[in-house]
Amino acid sequence: MAAFDLEEQEQLSSIQAWWQQHGNLVTGVLVAAAVASVGFQGWSWYRSNQSAKAGAVFAAVERSAAAGDALHAREAAGELLDKYPGTAQAGLGALLAAKVQLAAGDAKSAKAELAWAAENAVDSEVRDVARLRMAAVLVDDKAFDEALKQLEKEPGAAFAANFAESRGDVLALQGKKSEAVAAYQDALKKRAVADTGDIAEERRGKLARDILGIKLESLGGKP
Repeated sequence: MAAFDLEEQEQLSSIQAWWQQHGNLVTGVLVAAAVASVGFQGWSWYRSNQSAKAGAVFAAVERSAAAGDALHAREAAGELLDKYPGTAQAGLGALLAAKVQLAAGDAKSAKAELAWAAENAVDSEVRDVARLRMAAVLVDDKAFDEALKQLEKEPGAAFAANFAESRGDVLALQGKKSEAVAAYQDALKKRAVADTGDIAEERRGKLARDILGIKLESLGGKP
C-alpha cells in the first residue's frame, strides 16, 4: 500500500512540476479559446440581429416603391445604407430606391444610390446590376465616356453578356461602328447558353441573341 502511495505521490509531483512549467500557457490557450467561442457567438448574434433590423427597413423601401413614394423610399434606403451597410438588404434597397427615384425624375438621387451599390453592396451580382443601371442612366445623360467606365471592370459570368452588349450600345451611339460590332459579337458568344431543359430560359436566350443579331446587321456586322 505504501508503494502505491509512493507511486501516486511521484505522479502527483511530476504533474505539479509540468504544470509549473506549462500551466500559464495552457491557461492562456483555454482562455483564448473561450473568448473566441464567446466572440463568435456574439458576432453571429450581432449579424443575425442586424439582418433582422435591415429586413424591416428594406420592407419599408418595398412598400414605398410599390406606392410610388419616392421620398419615403429614399429615406428608408438612406437608413439602410447608413445603419446597416454590411447587410445584403442594403444593396438591394439601394437598387430599388434608385428605380423609384428614376421613375420620379430624380436622376441625382438615383445616381447616388446606384454609385453606393456599385461600390459597397455585399453581393457581387448586385454590384454588377448597379453598374449596368448606372451606365444606362449616364447614357440618357449622353455621358457616354462615363458610361463606358462603368462597364470596364469585368463582371461575373452571369452578367458578362449584358456588359458586352451595353458596351456595344454605347459605342454605337458614339459612332464607333467597328468597336460596337466587336462588342456585340463578344456579347453574342457569351449569350451561348447550354441546353438546360428550361423552355422559358431557352426562349429568353433566343430572343436576346436575335436582338443582338439585329443590332449587328444594322451596323453591317455579321453574327
